[in-house]
Amino acid sequence: MTLDARAITDLAQSLATAAATRSPVAPLRDRVPGLDGDLAYAIQESNTGAALAAGRRLVGRKIGLTSLAVQQQLGVDRPDYGMLFADMAIGDAEPVECSRLIQPKVEAEIALVLGRDLTHAQHTYADVIRATDCVLPAIEIVDSRIARWDIRFVDTVADNASSGLFVLGSTPRRITDVDVTACAMRMSRDTALVSSGSGRDCLGSPLTATAWLADMMVRCGRPLLAGDIVLTGALGPMVAVTGPARFEATIEGLGSLVAIFV
Repeated sequence: MTLDARAITDLAQSLATAAATRSPVAPLRDRVPGLDGDLAYAIQESNTGAALAAGRRLVGRKIGLTSLAVQQQLGVDRPDYGMLFADMAIGDAEPVECSRLIQPKVEAEIALVLGRDLTHAQHTYADVIRATDCVLPAIEIVDSRIARWDIRFVDTVADNASSGLFVLGSTPRRITDVDVTACAMRMSRDTALVSSGSGRDCLGSPLTATAWLADMMVRCGRPLLAGDIVLTGALGPMVAVTGPARFEATIEGLGSLVAIFV
């Protein structure tokens, strides 16, 4: 199907308004039958352009749908991506007000901070390793502007891959000192274990996910550059945030970090 520029802008604005007012909207797939992935990314790009025009600073990307189980749930066979802005970043153990979000969930991830550009048409593990300045533990705080998380692929893509905020750890490591594929992850809420997994749960390896993202960013005209942050994808099931709580994630070889909701 096709949508004119005005329709794309209107759909993007409805998501931006939902974020600003903390009032979720109906799934886009119901409002626009036949909406496809290309149009969903056009809606995302419309909001990205508006954010940049408003002075927000693009600092990286996130990779979503890296779990095979979640892909099967949404009926897709590929991950997706979203934009990360500086005003989405939260420091380790810095309090997050629940009122900033609509229906947040958390997932533990490995974050890469790039020291070189990734601008090839096709990237290898070696390209990703050479380009990575350091690796950090991270907690992504996902959120949805779609009511009741009633999403399919096109809904989450248009909604900036269900991005919310992200917490970066404060213990950078060299990527050559960490086994990002085999490393184990455990995340607790207060004192209870709520999620666990490993690097293999992220598309088989966070390196696979990052190489895919780098290729996609070149194709869409927003290549990954030195200084960019890459949230490579969940290492275990995401967990709903239902009120004030303390989440601590530990990733083998990378240490721990904390997300505190108040």
